[in-house]
Amino acid sequence: MSKEAGQSEGPSQAGAVTVSDIQELMRRKEEIEAQIKANYDVLESQKGVGMSEPLVDCEGYPRADVDLYQVRTARHNVVCLQNDHKAVMKQVEEALHQLHARDKEKQARDMAEAHEEARSRRLAHSETHSPLQAFAKVNSVSPSSPASIAGLQVDDEIVEFGSVNTQNFQSLHGLGSVVQHSEGKPLNVTVMRRGERHQLRLVPTRWAGKGLLGCNIIPLQR
Repeated sequence: MSKEAGQSEGPSQAGAVTVSDIQELMRRKEEIEAQIKANYDVLESQKGVGMSEPLVDCEGYPRADVDLYQVRTARHNVVCLQNDHKAVMKQVEEALHQLHARDKEKQARDMAEAHEEARSRRLAHSETHSPLQAFAKVNSVSPSSPASIAGLQVDDEIVEFGSVNTQNFQSLHGLGSVVQHSEGKPLNVTVMRRGERHQLRLVPTRWAGKGLLGCNIIPLQR
């Protein structure tokens, strides 16, 4: 009986412990407990001899009032089943520990992944939606010039100038090139003025003064 109760191996020897493994161990535990009770019932039926009552009379002869074979068998079964029960309880404890540890590890991993995903989303949102920084500044505007007509003012900080912005601005030469290639064509210009953003349309045009804009632009020192 003991061999049958304890012959199966621990849960998922080749892999991770699952809830079904623990359920199977609990089923085996209950089976063993039922078998222990059945054997104790046998001992109780034999004059209540239990596990330690002597099986000989006061003169040293085998007792005739009990079934000695049945009592010895039941006692042997109880001892073996108790060992099996102890082994199964140890397996249950280890399985629960493994399951709990794996759940904690998974929870920590899920939290780390969630934090990383949130961080990536914040970065992506920041890169996509954050306002561009100014890269140049207007330090003079000539009256009646294309720049003046467009509404540019001294101290305007340029955020976008046609296709040029903070991310691709390299030098004023690049701005000059955009101006030369846009003569007579409207350029979208975005400026920051006293903390407010303004959208302007600037048309590089030949006029009475020098150049196509009539303003002076300098790089911002960050």
